[in-house]
Amino acid sequence: MAGPGAGTGIVARAAGALPAPVLLLPALGGWFSAGLAAEAAQRRLFPWLAVAFGSGALLFLTVADGPVVLAAPFGSGLALAGSAFALRARAVAPALLLAAAFVFLGFGAAALRTAGVAAPVLARTVIAPLHGFVEALEEREEGARLVVRVTRLGEMPEAERPSRVRVSYRRADGLKPGDYIEAKARLLPPPEPARPGGYDFARDAYFRGIGAVGSLLGQATVKPPPEPAPLALRLAAGLDEARNALTRRIAASNGGQAGAVAAALVTGKRGLIDQDTNDALRAAGIYHVVSISGLHMVLAAGVVFWLARALLALVPGLALAWPIKKIAAALAMVGVTGYCAFSGWDLAAERSLVMTLVMLGAILVDRPALSLRNLALAALISLAREPEGLLGPSFQMSFGAVAGLVACARLIEGRLWNPEGGGPVTRALAWLLASVIGTLATTLVAQIATAPFATYHFQTVQPFGLVGNALTLPLVSLVVMPAAVLGILATPFALDRPVWWTMGLAVRGMLDISSWIEGFDRATMVLPAFGSGALGLMTVALLLLVLPVSGLRWLGLAPGLVGLALAASPERPDLYVDREGGGAALRGSDGRLVVLGKPPAFVLEQWLKADGDGRSRDDSGLGAGARCDKLGCVGHGPQGVSVALVRDKRAFSEDCARATVVVSRLEAPPGCAARHVLDRKFLAAHGSTTLRFTAEGPVIETAKRPGEGRPWRPAPVATAPVTPKPAAPAPNVAPGPAAPAVPPEGEEAEGQAEP
Repeated sequence: MAGPGAGTGIVARAAGALPAPVLLLPALGGWFSAGLAAEAAQRRLFPWLAVAFGSGALLFLTVADGPVVLAAPFGSGLALAGSAFALRARAVAPALLLAAAFVFLGFGAAALRTAGVAAPVLARTVIAPLHGFVEALEEREEGARLVVRVTRLGEMPEAERPSRVRVSYRRADGLKPGDYIEAKARLLPPPEPARPGGYDFARDAYFRGIGAVGSLLGQATVKPPPEPAPLALRLAAGLDEARNALTRRIAASNGGQAGAVAAALVTGKRGLIDQDTNDALRAAGIYHVVSISGLHMVLAAGVVFWLARALLALVPGLALAWPIKKIAAALAMVGVTGYCAFSGWDLAAERSLVMTLVMLGAILVDRPALSLRNLALAALISLAREPEGLLGPSFQMSFGAVAGLVACARLIEGRLWNPEGGGPVTRALAWLLASVIGTLATTLVAQIATAPFATYHFQTVQPFGLVGNALTLPLVSLVVMPAAVLGILATPFALDRPVWWTMGLAVRGMLDISSWIEGFDRATMVLPAFGSGALGLMTVALLLLVLPVSGLRWLGLAPGLVGLALAASPERPDLYVDREGGGAALRGSDGRLVVLGKPPAFVLEQWLKADGDGRSRDDSGLGAGARCDKLGCVGHGPQGVSVALVRDKRAFSEDCARATVVVSRLEAPPGCAARHVLDRKFLAAHGSTTLRFTAEGPVIETAKRPGEGRPWRPAPVATAPVTPKPAAPAPNVAPGPAAPAVPPEGEEAEGQAEP
């Protein structure tokens, strides 16, 4: 008969037979529950609502295909929120239900925004007389770039006519915002991605209300408008003209590129900055300085706050009887809002304004200004207004950097040397040391937090960005931005030119530092593009490392390491094909790309960067290895693949018989025997295409799939890949990941704000 300890022995032996991970589950569950309890006790669950809201918006922008019944996501979100309220006495259920509710609300907000900005998008190239109001004008080194509110476009019916177009014009003298013009224009649909997963200008243009891009041909004539311009347009045009006038005044006060950069820092007009200066600023890692964004908003608000508080403190009656700190915060809110409006309400500036207003508002209600809770509130407001910004580098880098800085605030503020009772010299040295260490630590944290997003979108890394920021940010903080605020205040009195000249001296120092760093070996490194999966894992890692206050933050290590491993070894395509079939790039025998045909310059630049190739798009060696004549080009790639680019239909008979892949802007004959035919019909339906040749067969990725319902793209022709050989295995055709925004480089991408 078994003794009383027999049952215990059996359980112990059974437990000993279980795998070690199973035995650890109860302990891990207890650790996880304790962590959640700690997060709830310190009210650190609220920031996750912003994450849930953004996840819903991302789901709509990248997955949803076709029209959405708005009542469905909003109704589901409200129902889940009501359920969370009803179960508020429970421990876990309300939090999960509320998170699910915010996912539905984010999905609905993105659907509502998409429907709210709906406007016709040009479906084909058009050359026709253009009539409309000049809504905005940006002067450039040569000519100008205009945004025109269209009233008539040839004989095109209103239902098909874009409401707003962006055009370049080489003779902009005499034109100003608000003018009603007539000119012959060549307009094209907004460009789609240059590669699967690349920058989708068509999507960004759709949310900015731009339905076509192109240029004006000949002379633009200013005429009396057929009817008065809308009030909103007149206000926007007047503000844009004031920005242009101040831009010219600041540039003239300094001259050269120092004047162009100084003007961009104040008005946001960057058209006068040449490419060499842009490259130098990027190499030094300080290009964000010339984009009106978080740094400018914080510094502008700080200058107004400090100035207002100092002036109020000079009046004893006010200083003793009134809350001058709150008054100064309110004045800073008004000042920074006016600065954002004057700088053009750029998307990056607007998001930074929301963040700054939330933090200044916290001062009004006696709450800490810099906290993750305030950051989450700013993210919710920004995403509710413009959910599409979630896909762009500006939103990702801005909020990633601030989240990292808030999480590491205690480390950054810690002083290595804190002399007590020392003299003035000792205290001054301690303050200087703390400032230097604080600047370096802030820059380092911000660069680490933004590195995944910057590398994903731009495929470049600036190893000396820490040096560039450490040397230039003191100039920006102590001279440039205070001078910008003082100059704007002095402009109505015509006393601003000495201020702009002083600001220009600091800007020249910035440019000298940038040029010096640009001369370093490997100042800019080009890395191959990695996939959205790696970026998603690193984003999850950043959120887990930053948002929790308990030991749960260590959960972020696993996705972070996996994401880094995937990003370090991306799968590079072996063939890039332009969306119009005019050019391609094939991996040659030396592992580098060989160009076939003549792809657009911007497209070629994007291909080279995505491949981690640091060569310029004008490099004469790009065509080495390709055999070209008037009829087309032929190249040989990995796995014995031959690629033919056909320019003339007479080449189809020979190339279809010999080549593995045929690429052409023409329509191939039905009997083309090539294994893969990427002709006009295929590319119209699939857009830009990449192929990766493997031993199992080629893997094809396309920028879009036939028949998908994206409002920012004209409906493509429904067609299937041309595979005339039934016996050949069908290629694995997959749509590319959601296209992110990239920096303002190249003709198509200019005007896109970089954080």
